[in-house]
Parts: sequence; structure tokens; C-alpha cells
Amino acid sequence: MEKNEKLVPNGTKEDGKVAAKNEPNYRGIKAMPFVLGNETCEKLGTIGTSSNLSVYLSTVFHMNTMSANNVINIFNGTCYLGSLVGAFLCDTYFGRYKTLGLGSVASFLGMLMLTLTAAISTLHPTNCDNSGDCKGPSAGQMAFLVGGFVLMVIGASGIRPCNLAFGADQFNPNTESGRRGINSFFNWYYFTYTFAVMVSATIIVYVQSDISWSIGFAIPTSLMFLSCALFFAGTWLYVKVLPQGSPMTSLVQVIVVSVKKRRLKLPGEPSLLFNHIPSNAINSKLPRTNNFRFLDKAAILTPEDKVNPDGSAANKWKLCSIQQVEEVKCVLRVLPIWIAGVIFQISVTQQSNYVPFQAFQSDRHLIKGNKFQIPAGTYNVFSMLALTIWLPIYDRIIIPLLRRWTKKEDGITLLQRMGVGIVLSILSMLVSALVESRRRNLALTRPTLGIQEGQGSISSMSALWFVPQLALMGLAEGFTFIGENELFYKEFPENMRSIAASLVLCGVAVASYLTSFIAEIVHKTTRSGTRDWLAQDLNKARLDYFFYMVAVLEALNLVYFLVCAKWYRYKGTGDLGKLEVAMEKLETEKHLV
Repeated sequence: MEKNEKLVPNGTKEDGKVAAKNEPNYRGIKAMPFVLGNETCEKLGTIGTSSNLSVYLSTVFHMNTMSANNVINIFNGTCYLGSLVGAFLCDTYFGRYKTLGLGSVASFLGMLMLTLTAAISTLHPTNCDNSGDCKGPSAGQMAFLVGGFVLMVIGASGIRPCNLAFGADQFNPNTESGRRGINSFFNWYYFTYTFAVMVSATIIVYVQSDISWSIGFAIPTSLMFLSCALFFAGTWLYVKVLPQGSPMTSLVQVIVVSVKKRRLKLPGEPSLLFNHIPSNAINSKLPRTNNFRFLDKAAILTPEDKVNPDGSAANKWKLCSIQQVEEVKCVLRVLPIWIAGVIFQISVTQQSNYVPFQAFQSDRHLIKGNKFQIPAGTYNVFSMLALTIWLPIYDRIIIPLLRRWTKKEDGITLLQRMGVGIVLSILSMLVSALVESRRRNLALTRPTLGIQEGQGSISSMSALWFVPQLALMGLAEGFTFIGENELFYKEFPENMRSIAASLVLCGVAVASYLTSFIAEIVHKTTRSGTRDWLAQDLNKARLDYFFYMVAVLEALNLVYFLVCAKWYRYKGTGDLGKLEVAMEKLETEKHLV
């Protein structure tokens, strides 16, 4: 076999030929400079481009605030929905390597087009005249801009659901060092992500707003080009898992067949159920579990069911294997946890949405008497900073200590990790409420620093008081959101890992919609009473009450999550699986004797 020839985990070569006993040449750590380098540059590029996009559309393309926000909302929403399409195409047809490569190139081209709209005068509207009359974009200018957005959506749809799973694919899940490598990769992946967010929200945004839009867009575009170069430079190192057809088809088949056979009675002996696993399957063999037993009826072999000479079902829409059934159960078991993750994200979004407005009505001077003020929109960076500092400490110090104490490979289980994050989110919202109450009281009872245009009086409380709550929320994300991503990667069938990543991203989108819905309901309900909790002037509002309400919601979410976690069974630890493991261990001990 040639030195640089790649095999997928089941021993299948890239050209589709089978090498049954060959293992892929996992490079693990050696591949990480290319994978993480690609990831870091890609995030610096995409976040650096999109974080200040609404300002660019308003100031350069002369769109009104509503139109600019609508464009951004459509762009972001399409990226999230596109990740589902990208995940399906990846797991069904292209594989993660090709999808990532295509997405990276598409993102670069889209960002290049956006940069050209700023650099070439004919591609954006002329400056406003002395009378303040601003001419909007022409049809051609708008078409060129939208073309850039379309390419960026294609890029995001290919990159977002694949990059996390592709990096984890480079480690051998069958060895202890490989499993530890996967755990570390998830932590370092988010370390690079938070680093990119901080740089984008500070340096790149400053260059765009205060120096030059063309230079400000050229920097992330250059970084995206570097991301593509790093990705393709590591090609010879990568393990590339090949797709094996639509994984969604198998899921639908199980549901359809179980409904067709719903009136049949399950046999008393589980071994009588049909179970065929193809020799080239990339999914790990799963033991039978007792939950969702109605799905097991899809594997009842009746006299009418035909079986091929190789042992497979002649018609998979009439007969499914127990392996297929258990793969569906893996997905169903994860969905309640996904709901808990969505509700968790509500607290993250609510806090990040309101901190800039709170900071506007607080003392943002870093040093008393100094003219410099921290921009209100920058305070959310403290959440990312806390996460960036925490992740290396957690990965290199906390986890090894927890391993010695709990004797578990991950230190604590992924569900325990998510639970810790939800608790921290509750604490963060309680601290947020207390700090807001103090900010408001000082604004109403003590001499203030002036009036914030369009809002109200500025409190004498230092905006640095917001740092503790932001740090707590950053740590909460480090536990829950990263834990959720790792859980989905490990618990979904191997041929659905890109879909798993896209499902987490869709959870963030759903949380954003729910956040807007909750805020709108609270605003309309309290406005009809004596006081609007979410009034534009926060000194007239009761934002602290709103934060307490979100804390209660997260407390209820914690109870719900604990119930789900108690019921949850990790993949590969089914009831019959435990018995089989015990019997195998007993046989091994006999041989040793």
C-alpha cells in the first residue's frame, strides 16, 4: 500500500476498494496544525467579515437600519438552515473532506467579492452629498453584493457542519490516546473559536470602522485564503471517511417498517430478530436496548420477508436490522438533550443582547478621569476571554485531576459537564439581575455622568461590574455548549456526524428565535401594566426582573435536564450489551486461568 494512501475506519480505500483488515493511518496530533490552523483562519475571516456587516450596509450601501437588519437576519438564518443541507450532502454524497474544501473556497470567493464592493468605487453607491441626500445601491451593485453573500452562505453551509467532525476523525476512537485526543480537540477547537471572536470584535472591527472598509475586509479575506492553503496542504495527512449513501433513508425505513408491523408481537428471544451488518459498514456495532421497543418490530422476520444470499434484507422498506433500529434510537435519545441545550442558549443570547445597552447607561471609563471609554459593544468579549483562559486550564490541569479522582477517561461524563454549565448559567443570570438592580438604583438616586442620547441617564456604576456575570456565562458555554457538541459527535451514528453538528447549530438558531419571542411577550405584557420591564430607557425598565425570570426558566431547564440525564443511556451500553461484555470478560478470565 502506498505511503500516503488513506483508508476510512472500516478499511475502505478512497477509490472504494475494500481492504478489510487494514486500519486507517491516524495522524492525530500531526494533522492538528493544519486542521486548527484552517479553523482559526476561517473563523477570523468569516467572523471578521460578518461582525460589522450591518454597519457597512448602513454607512456604505446607505440602507436604512430596518433593511440592513433584514439582510443580516436573512443571511444568518440561511447559513444556519444551509448547514442542514450541507450536512446531508456531506454524509450522503461528498464526505467531509470534499465538503470542507468546497466550502472553504466558496467562502474565500464570497469574501473577496465583498471586499471588492468596498475597494472599487463603481461597486458601491457614491457618498452622500452636502445636503445629506444619500443615493442607494443600483441593481448591479446590489446583485454583486448578493452574489458575495450567496457564496458565503454556500461556504458556511459546507464548513460549519463538517469542520468539528473532520478534526475529530483524525484520532483513533479505538485507543485510549485517540479518545483523549478527541476530547482535547473539542476544547482546543473552541479555544481557537473564542480567540477568533475576540480578535474580530476588537482589532478587525476597529480597522473597518476607523481606518478603511476595504482594508478591514481585505484582512479577513487574506486569512480565509490562508485557511484554504493550510487545509489543502495537510491533505496527505488526513483520514477521510467516505459517505455510504443517505443516513436519513435508513432512519425513515425503520419508522415506516415499525409502523407497518405495529400489530405484530415481539418474540420472547431477542436473537430471533433480524440483524445483518454489512461488512463495509462504518458505524460501530450496537447492542440492543429496551427503550423505544416499538421500533424493534421493524426487525421482526416474517415468512413474507425475503433475505439475500449475503444475509441482507431483499426489501429494506419491509425489513430492517436491529443495528438500524439501534441507530434510530441513538438519535431519539439525543433529542431531549438537544431541547435542554436550546433553552440553555436562551440565557446566553439574552445576556449578550442586553449587556451593550446596560453598558451604554453605565460608566465605561477604564480609569476615573481618563477620557478613554470601553466601547459598549466590546463588553461581550469578556465572556469569550474567560472561556479562552479556562479551556487550556480545564484541558491540561482539571481533566487529569478529575481522571485520578473519578477513574473516568473524560474526568466527568459529558452529561455531567452539560449540567455544570446549566448551573453556571443560572448563577450568571442571578448575578446579572443583582448588578442591573444596583446600576439602576445608582442612576436614579445619585448624580450621574450625563444623558445617553436616545436612552436615559448614565449610572455612576462602573461597567466593569458586568465582567463577573459575563465570565460566568463564558464558563457555562465552555461546559454546556462544548459538551453538547462532543456528546452529539460521539452518540450519533458515525455516518451522521455532520448532521449531528448541524443540529447543534440549528439549536442556536431556534434559541435566537425563542429569545426574540420571549422578549416580545414580556414587553407587551408588562407594557400594559404599571412598568415596562424592557423599556428603551433601562432606568425606567425592570431588566433585573427579566433576568430573574430567565434564571427561573434555566432552573426549570436544569430539572428537566436532570430527568433526561437520569434516563439517558450512552451509545454501546445497552442492557444486552452489558451482559455480553460480562460474559466476554468471564471467558477471558477462564482462558487466563
